Amino acid sequence: MAEKKRRHPRLLVLYRRYLDDQDSRGFVRRLSKQYAAGTLERLAEHPSRQVRRAAVLALGFVGDYGVNHTLGRALLDDDRTVRLLADNAIRAVWTRAGTDPQRRRLGRIIRLNASRKFEAAAQWATELIEQAPGLAEAWNQRAIARAQLGQLSESIRDCHQALELNPYHFVAATSMGQAYLDLDNPISALQSFRRALRLNPDLEGVRVQVVRLARLVEGK
Repeated sequence: MAEKKRRHPRLLVLYRRYLDDQDSRGFVRRLSKQYAAGTLERLAEHPSRQVRRAAVLALGFVGDYGVNHTLGRALLDDDRTVRLLADNAIRAVWTRAGTDPQRRRLGRIIRLNASRKFEAAAQWATELIEQAPGLAEAWNQRAIARAQLGQLSESIRDCHQALELNPYHFVAATSMGQAYLDLDNPISALQSFRRALRLNPDLEGVRVQVVRLARLVEGK
């Protein structure tokens, strides 16, 4: 009880200070001195929504891939702000799996995809997958590149693998839905989009697709 009285208010002080000054480096520095990731994970399920907000924000800054499960649950929180913070946080921790060299390679793949250099991204991702087949984000990034290269069936397989490794990967589920849609398979597209929405109910674009496809496929 004494730990809760001491730490929970302090976390809120750090959180509110960050909201005021937007000093992320200072926030991380002060946070790292006082909280371990395990403590923040417990606080992410605290009865107070303000504490949950602070904890989820903090995990996005200092958590590694090990907090993926906690952030995945936070995507379904009753508080919309917690859910939005969890969305940002979980995308960040997806890139923090593996060794330092693997993370650097993954960062380059992400930048290649962002620069629309999809052939290079696919090649780099394939090499990373061969080295570290357990990295879900490497499969997801190759799926993105392959979809843009018109390799839709291959992209879908990569999305399946990303979700097998990381069942919270709503981006892979969304990408799979779009690939099925591009292959003129509305039934599978609807299933994939619904899966993405179950993982992250705030994906409004996906929700629109679900409504549209449900009317088309199910007559609803």
